[in-house]
Amino acid sequence: MRTVIFLLLLATGLAVGPACRRAPQPVSYAMPAARINWVVDRMQRLMRQDVTNPPLAARFYAYTMLAGYEVLAQSDSALVSMHGRLRDYPRLARPARRCQAPQLAALFAMLHTAGKLQPSGAQLAAAVTALGDSCRRSGVPEEVVAEAQAYGQQVGTALLAYAKQDGYNRISNYPRYTPTAGRAYWSPTPPAFFGAVEPYFNRVRPFVLTSAAQFRPVPPTAFDSLPGSGFASLMREVYQASRTLTAEQRTIAAFWDCNPFALREDGHLRLGLKKMSPGGHWMAIAGTACRQRNTAFAQTLQIHAVLAVVLTDAFICCWDEKYRSNRIRPETVIRHYVDPTWKPLLQTPPFPEYLSGHSVISTAAAEVLTRYFGPDFAYADATEQSYGLPTRRFTSFRQAAAEAAISRLYGGIHFRDAIERGQQAGLAYATWALPRLLDHHAAIARTP
Repeated sequence: MRTVIFLLLLATGLAVGPACRRAPQPVSYAMPAARINWVVDRMQRLMRQDVTNPPLAARFYAYTMLAGYEVLAQSDSALVSMHGRLRDYPRLARPARRCQAPQLAALFAMLHTAGKLQPSGAQLAAAVTALGDSCRRSGVPEEVVAEAQAYGQQVGTALLAYAKQDGYNRISNYPRYTPTAGRAYWSPTPPAFFGAVEPYFNRVRPFVLTSAAQFRPVPPTAFDSLPGSGFASLMREVYQASRTLTAEQRTIAAFWDCNPFALREDGHLRLGLKKMSPGGHWMAIAGTACRQRNTAFAQTLQIHAVLAVVLTDAFICCWDEKYRSNRIRPETVIRHYVDPTWKPLLQTPPFPEYLSGHSVISTAAAEVLTRYFGPDFAYADATEQSYGLPTRRFTSFRQAAAEAAISRLYGGIHFRDAIERGQQAGLAYATWALPRLLDHHAAIARTP
């Protein structure tokens, strides 16, 4: 009888004695990759509330994603720290004890970083609480949650110190920007005549660029109002295009508008319309691609971190050229020389025209995502549904970037040379930067 009982215990793994016990398996407190998009979405909500401008939004995303990435890089041999890849990037000390829930700690690091960077970041405290509570309800021990939160805050604090050294906080001490007088130069546009956005952003320390002017484009087509001149041809193209836009072209312009704050006049009322930034749109596209490919948590976070870094540097080099060439917007020049009643389809953003920012950053972003997912990754972009716009389908990221670029001509806010040279600048930067960021870890998400 005893023999029978022992065999039964052995078969069920319950046999007693040191030689018969199984080694305890490490407990996994894995987080779903969708939690990364959950953080990005909450950041985006605050950006709409705060009317965060496009370059600054990219900067917020970059430091936040890097904080989460560095937590994982300390526990996942498949990831490599950004120390030595990014300018002045610190070597972060590893914790004395290995974190039991590094993915959870990464999420806490992201929320902590965004909470301190964004103007209304204190509101993310509710997200921190919700994250911890959901883990406890799913059975994660309190001490594991507390350890992950403390570790995440530690890494987030280190990234905040790194962010503080990039020079952005000194921009507010610079003299208020005064538009240059003259027919060829940018000036504020109706209906609100907002002042220049981030005229000193080129003084922010880049992540990978050696300088803001590293990919300086050729100068824009010289201003010349005489009929038949190169500039007059650019001006006439924008004007004529606005008078013959198809329904599809109008939809494309609206889909890629990405104006964080547009002012719509309705009789005697002015209504503020808030949308996501261009960089926010591409971060959302990255989330869509990761969900579609079902990438793992670490891969998803790396993709978002690399994308955010590239977006920020792309804005730095673009803004460097914007305030160097300081070129007039189509709205101003067309009203003066062609039609005093003309209005572009989209509201003109409050900064100089050349280069087209969306052309630069969209082209660069498309190269990042193509590097990971391949050149023929088809996807549906539902990003703008919350703004009443239908889903658009693309056969590749490059196709989407090309559409984003030409949308600026359809919208009446950019000349063609700013669009095409913006694409060239974005491609040149991304092609140069990606090997320096990824090394042998490129394309890790391309295998289903």
